[in-house]
Amino acid sequence: MTVNKKRYLSIEEIVSVPSLSGTSISDDGKSIAFVKRTANWQENLYDHDIWIYEQEKGESYQLPVGGTGCTSPIWSPDSKSIAYLRGDENKNNQIFVQFIEDNREVQITNESEGVNEFKWDAVGKGFYYLAQAKEPVKRQALYEHFYEVAKEYRNNCLCYTPIDQKRQSIQLTDGQNFHIHEFALSNDGSRAVLIAAPTSKMEDYINRELYLLHLEERKVENLSIDKMLGEGICFSPNDHKICYTASTREKDHYRNHIQDGTIEMYDLHNGEVSRPLSNLDSIPVPICWTPKGILIRWQCKTNYCIGLFFEDGVIKPLSEEGFVLDVSSTSDGEHVAYSKAVEGEVFEIYWDHQKITNENSLFDEKFKSNREVISWKTSDGIEIEGVLSTPSTFDPNKAYPLLLIIHGGPNWASFPLFSDCFNEKYPIESFTEKGFIVLEPNYRGSSGYGNEFLKANYRTLGTVNYDDVISGVDVLIEKGIVDKARVGVMGWSNGGYISAFCSTFSNRFKAVSVGGGITDWHTNYVHTDLPYFTSMYLGDTPWNDPEIYAKTSPMTYIKSACTPTLIQHGERDARVPIANAYELYKGLKDMGVDTELIVFKDMAYSSDHPGVNATIMKQNLTWFTHYILGEPMKGFYSL
Repeated sequence: MTVNKKRYLSIEEIVSVPSLSGTSISDDGKSIAFVKRTANWQENLYDHDIWIYEQEKGESYQLPVGGTGCTSPIWSPDSKSIAYLRGDENKNNQIFVQFIEDNREVQITNESEGVNEFKWDAVGKGFYYLAQAKEPVKRQALYEHFYEVAKEYRNNCLCYTPIDQKRQSIQLTDGQNFHIHEFALSNDGSRAVLIAAPTSKMEDYINRELYLLHLEERKVENLSIDKMLGEGICFSPNDHKICYTASTREKDHYRNHIQDGTIEMYDLHNGEVSRPLSNLDSIPVPICWTPKGILIRWQCKTNYCIGLFFEDGVIKPLSEEGFVLDVSSTSDGEHVAYSKAVEGEVFEIYWDHQKITNENSLFDEKFKSNREVISWKTSDGIEIEGVLSTPSTFDPNKAYPLLLIIHGGPNWASFPLFSDCFNEKYPIESFTEKGFIVLEPNYRGSSGYGNEFLKANYRTLGTVNYDDVISGVDVLIEKGIVDKARVGVMGWSNGGYISAFCSTFSNRFKAVSVGGGITDWHTNYVHTDLPYFTSMYLGDTPWNDPEIYAKTSPMTYIKSACTPTLIQHGERDARVPIANAYELYKGLKDMGVDTELIVFKDMAYSSDHPGVNATIMKQNLTWFTHYILGEPMKGFYSL
């Protein structure tokens, strides 16, 4: 008798799945650099190593550098050396250069707080980069150290350093004037265009403006673009124009991050702005402007695509179905490289649309869940999509226990990919191995489904999201593949908020897990580092409209809560402060509901330690198998 030894990936193996990103193609089109992230269990951290693919040899090799932790590789203009960010002895990212011919590594910068972003200059003689302005003189207090809220911050400046290090770095902008988020360099090396906010405070992010910097004179010019700026900016090949993503500003409160955002082109000769019409109902991000067109990336439902955008608004797609993560092009537009994942797989690296890596071989001789995109209608007729994961031995005539995993954002989506970079806290493979099926709904407010869908949760947070979720559950129950008495829900950040809403608003669920979730919008508004987010979705402040804050807050319904709820939260989460977790925990305790609060020390929104991510996954697996499948809670506190 043949014994089948195939099995699913364990949680440790899920956390250890390599992740490929940071793709950079050399300008001669012959070599590709990319970052490979792997789990280092011995030191409980993730290693980031740079790998090089040489087209002529048809193989990849790891770049021999002085340590791990390398990110953001960029080839030199002559394609003979590669620069990247790597932590120094104080763990601050600095620019390093590896000279390929002799395997020699040289540290270029020595910024006290590290480098945030960098680019080679036009001739490969030095680097432009972003670094924090010098720290202000610390206040001397007789008895106590203190700081003034919202008044003490440090902005990013644009700096330049030559590669030969004969001169010290030069600061090109004044850190007192604005905080630079992004920059692009003209092809002739004379100018830089900056996307900058008044300060580095997160609440100023939506107030970013466009500036033109004349590098030799260090003269800064505000281009006066009265729009909300998106990501991505670049010069045209002849340097006459720049392109960027912009959205019309809403009066009163911003109803969402992007609204009618699309690519705009600014003529640097006459200041005229053109806004070519396109057929995209999604925000495109410009990557680079080549003689062949503007290389862009955009989301279309559960796909992230790339293509060429032309000045008349026509778009030529370059990728088929899948999720393209990082894109790089040669300056002439003849060659491209990118990382991409297709349904049910992890990311691979592609050179001119040909796959050059084979990371998915890790699934050889393994069971793997089946993932597909399904759709359903809500009670008010809205079509919702979601990703359904089923066991490898799925039987459509059987009623399975169901788990819902709700993505964060809400301006984001779930994708039918096998990748922990999108789901680092919930082990879908372990759930399906236990006999669950898993649904990940792309509820109202999710990206990729057009602007109207994106704005459909304005002032309806919680209530419409619950309808989106529960209608999907009901459809699967009607199909006979879900046992209505065995349904659980979990999510992190905004997904944690929706899960908390399900915990207090409904009795339809057998178990709930709330990860880093908002539980009271009023509480979150006054504690978060992003207060405009709340008023953007709810339309006002809690002082002017307390009713909408109450209606959309899970804590409003705490007296009807009855579902066992696991709460997980990062102790240092500034976006969703931990006060939210304590409020829900105390409320559930007072109502006599089974609940546990797990606080992850020193963790913010997420963790860069594989051991922490594995623990979060194991706690969720134990919680749902106990309350839904009846398995013991053995080992929950000693994972």
